[in-house]
Amino acid sequence: MGDGAVTLGAVAGFVLAYLLGSIDFAVLVARSRGEDIYHMGSGNPGAANVLRNLGWRAALPVMLGDMAKGAAAAALGAALGGSEAAGWAAGFAAVIGHCFPIWHRFRGGKGVATAFGAALWLQPLVGLALVAIWAGLLAATKVSSIGSLAAMAALLPILVAIDTPAAELVWAGAIVGLVVVRHAANIRGLLFGGVRTVRSDTRPP
Repeated sequence: MGDGAVTLGAVAGFVLAYLLGSIDFAVLVARSRGEDIYHMGSGNPGAANVLRNLGWRAALPVMLGDMAKGAAAAALGAALGGSEAAGWAAGFAAVIGHCFPIWHRFRGGKGVATAFGAALWLQPLVGLALVAIWAGLLAATKVSSIGSLAAMAALLPILVAIDTPAAELVWAGAIVGLVVVRHAANIRGLLFGGVRTVRSDTRPP
């Protein structure tokens, strides 16, 4: 089977990955604490907003859960589709699900942790590099979006450098594109002011 071949298994993996990606751990963790993440801070149902408003003990399971669903989606897609390209496609589907979750009225986050999870499963060293870029810049700037955008900007060059097949690059590029589009407001904030740091609105853990 060609790495870029479209099969019934790959399509099934894509659909299942979307449904898996639609599970929003920020919503669930906040709800378990009697809070509505949509009405807190930036209103974004993601780990950074949870960190700012509910502390790191709430943010950590959100981050890990979002990464786990990205990894599980990629693993499922690769298994059903029979190729690494199908795994990347399923990773993209999981990011779509995170951004536009059917279980949460299509009001989702920005897909960064889910993308990290998919990359960690498909290319562990690449995934670790992305997480390191994000974590390093977050520590240095206290602005999660700077680390997120830098990590996404690094993904395709790293994959090209290790001779990743074109079919996989297409789906990885789709992940990057969607995550960047979801950061449009953050990019405007970085350019014109008004960006939130992880210390903004932060409650004690």
